[in-house]
Amino acid sequence: MLNIQSNEKILAEAKKKGLKCTEIRKRTGVQDVVQLTLKQKWKWAGHVARFDDNRWTQRVSEWQPGEGRTAIGRQRRRWRDDLVQLKGATWIHDAQHRQRWRSDVEGYFQQWMNTSS
Repeated sequence: MLNIQSNEKILAEAKKKGLKCTEIRKRTGVQDVVQLTLKQKWKWAGHVARFDDNRWTQRVSEWQPGEGRTAIGRQRRRWRDDLVQLKGATWIHDAQHRQRWRSDVEGYFQQWMNTSS
């Protein structure tokens, strides 16, 4: 990573030239926070899915809301909804295979970014 003074120079230059954020991140070596967060979520999902006991983290990720009145508006998104959308309802079974899950991260990350845009 470059030092702060050179980053400030790059940012000042980028502002003048109207560079895109991707170009600025490439020059400064700063990682996109959305990209980092999604990769960490993918890793954590694989970790939780490989638990072989009934831990609270696994129960929470599979929790279904109870019966009763629903709020007006669209349905609330759950933590696992993105994973189900990309991998299907069998994402937990797929995550049991650690090497395959890790190798899928880049491909699914690109798909994830395209669907969230």
